[in-house]
Amino acid sequence: MSKPFVLINSAITADGKLSTREKMQIEISSKEDFERVKRLREKFDAIMVGVGTVLADNPSLKGNIIRVVADSGGKTPLNSKVLNGSNRAIIALSERAPRDKRVALEEKAEVLVCGEEKVDLNLLLEKLGSLGISKLMVEGGGTLNWSFFAEELVDQLYTYIGNFVVGGKRAPTLVDGEGVREKEEAFELELSDMQRLGEGVLLKWDVK
Repeated sequence: MSKPFVLINSAITADGKLSTREKMQIEISSKEDFERVKRLREKFDAIMVGVGTVLADNPSLKGNIIRVVADSGGKTPLNSKVLNGSNRAIIALSERAPRDKRVALEEKAEVLVCGEEKVDLNLLLEKLGSLGISKLMVEGGGTLNWSFFAEELVDQLYTYIGNFVVGGKRAPTLVDGEGVREKEEAFELELSDMQRLGEGVLLKWDVK
């Protein structure tokens, strides 16, 4: 079974931040962008976040869509909104996740073990493909977004850029992680569309 098509969708400040230096959730999207995301989710089979997003924001990931959490260490709280909605939930763990937590999560969601020390995204996407998931939207933080780019698994990137600046060298950015050493290693994008939404702008990129 082929891997799903992957779109990273994110909202960032004018200076490229996802949140404040205290990693507090902030509302970046305009009303128009919220409506866009709502419509966009309807076109995808599943939506994925990392456990960091679950711990920081406790998102419900509303919509008629399968919810996927990448959680290497099994840190997803059992009372998380992502586990307690009406839609199907999938938790991707690594083998190092505590067995008792794995068993507890299996009472709330479908658990996929992918990798030894951390979630192997290639293996996870193969398993999601075998479950009939052909289009995956990733709404991750900087770490998860980097992991997808590092494994060359991203097909498209949508970024809504809000109309304010927060600053802060500790504030998470769209893509964090290890990063590249030089420009030749960078991931090249091609701008396919742009549009104004409220006081911000949406950029749509294809990954070359």
